[in-house]
Amino acid sequence: MDRILKNKKAYCIFVIPAFLIYFIMAFVPIIISGYYSTLNWDGIGEKVFVGIQNYMKMIQEPNFLISVLNSLILAVASVVGQLIPALFFAIVLSRNLKGEGIYKTIFFIPVLLSTVVIGQLFLKIYNADYGALNALLQMFGIQPQDWLGNTKISLIAAFFPIIWQYIGYHMLILYTGIKGVPSDIYEAAQIDGANEQQIAFRITIPLILNTIKVSVTFAVIGSLKLFDLIWVLTKGGPLHSTEVPSTLMYTTIFTRMEYGSGCAIAIFIVLECFLFYFLIEKFFSAVNISY
Repeated sequence: MDRILKNKKAYCIFVIPAFLIYFIMAFVPIIISGYYSTLNWDGIGEKVFVGIQNYMKMIQEPNFLISVLNSLILAVASVVGQLIPALFFAIVLSRNLKGEGIYKTIFFIPVLLSTVVIGQLFLKIYNADYGALNALLQMFGIQPQDWLGNTKISLIAAFFPIIWQYIGYHMLILYTGIKGVPSDIYEAAQIDGANEQQIAFRITIPLILNTIKVSVTFAVIGSLKLFDLIWVLTKGGPLHSTEVPSTLMYTTIFTRMEYGSGCAIAIFIVLECFLFYFLIEKFFSAVNISY
């Protein structure tokens, strides 16, 4: 194995093809989008170079600012609503709970479901006329709501299935990290009289900070570039109350036929994801140093 790792030809044989595929599939579209973002183009006619005009137009558009704010709200909601329950379930399941494998499977089932299926399911649950949620509320004498049609509650209603779907995903990541902690550490803590709460906050969480960082990164980046479930549920409506940058990008390109402006939004999403990745890395580096 050491001989293979020291063999530079082996690196070339295995790494270069994968890098080329990744470069073509990921970086080339970003580069092309960056070029298109400097053009005034409808996707068919003549391309007119306009420089940063599309970016200036994007910043000044009220719907864009609303979409960015919504994506940031979703990012915070995902970290709080996904990672806290996921961490709790991971810690509980890692304590050799009876039926551990069955619980892991149950929690992970939503992750395996198609996003379109989940979207259609919640469209039926939220339906103002015959939805299961309103039927349940009426049993307790609560006024039915138009969950996806009311601008005051549509954002919460649209974000709930997104948060719900990936709790099991993060739970499995954190569970794997917890299982990687040597059992001797837990045994020593129990001998010293530590209770479950002290073990969780003073041993488990500090030792799996790198795993938590991975989950936080996935949750935040996934929220910033979210498209599919929002599009199935609301398409960014009503009145842009659930708009996120990716849905605004889609409608800008394929409805308004403004390829330059749409690509400017795409480049913004990429840069935003890089920025938050950098901030998350810096934050957890500081936390690791403090420990």
